[in-house]
Amino acid sequence: MKHACTAGEALNPEVFTQFEKATGLRIHEGFGQTEMTLGLANLVGDALKPGSMGKPVPDYGIDLVDADGVPVAPGEHGEIVIRVPRGSGRPGIFLGYYKDEERTKEAWRDGMYHTGDLAWKDEDGYYNYVGRADDVIKSSGYRIGPAEIENVIMELPYVLECGVSAAPDPVRGQVVKASIVLVKGKLGTDVLKKEIQDYVKQHTAPYKYPRIVEFRETLPKTISGKIQRNLL
Repeated sequence: MKHACTAGEALNPEVFTQFEKATGLRIHEGFGQTEMTLGLANLVGDALKPGSMGKPVPDYGIDLVDADGVPVAPGEHGEIVIRVPRGSGRPGIFLGYYKDEERTKEAWRDGMYHTGDLAWKDEDGYYNYVGRADDVIKSSGYRIGPAEIENVIMELPYVLECGVSAAPDPVRGQVVKASIVLVKGKLGTDVLKKEIQDYVKQHTAPYKYPRIVEFRETLPKTISGKIQRNLL
């Protein structure tokens, strides 16, 4: 095996690290959609940063904007967009949703195609995935991306898989919920829940910790292996 790449689901830094230890290969992550081709990538020859999807593919028109369509500064969350007029016929991007004009107009506005995916970029221009806009957890006025919490929980050696989602809360609106599959032989206990919660508090902002921790045998996934957070 000479090269490894992945797409379709955010690559946890811990998976990146463990794969390199096991194979000697560093995984090149990329980002695209059914509606488009590869828009962000760690191309051959690029320096890799664990947890990053890479940089925009040259001349593709990728940008990161806020709710008003204004480009965001490094470190700020924004939506991944492609600056291309609708119906331009440009190669690499779809023309519209079949027999669904309303959905097409929602995705294609202000001279941009809106992917619905949120990310942030660092000072070097590397993009890091946050989550789908409708997956972002809104708790007590804070906006929390599930991918960040999942990455931290995956660092724990007894966690095999993890999916973070929103759970309704009468006071905070929503709270962070972590659905976790443990490695074989590890038992999910109240003590373990507390350990996981404390670990997240120490490695992110305290308000981001999962107030609900649920141990499961499996996580719901699509046929391509993506965790279905909306079912958690």
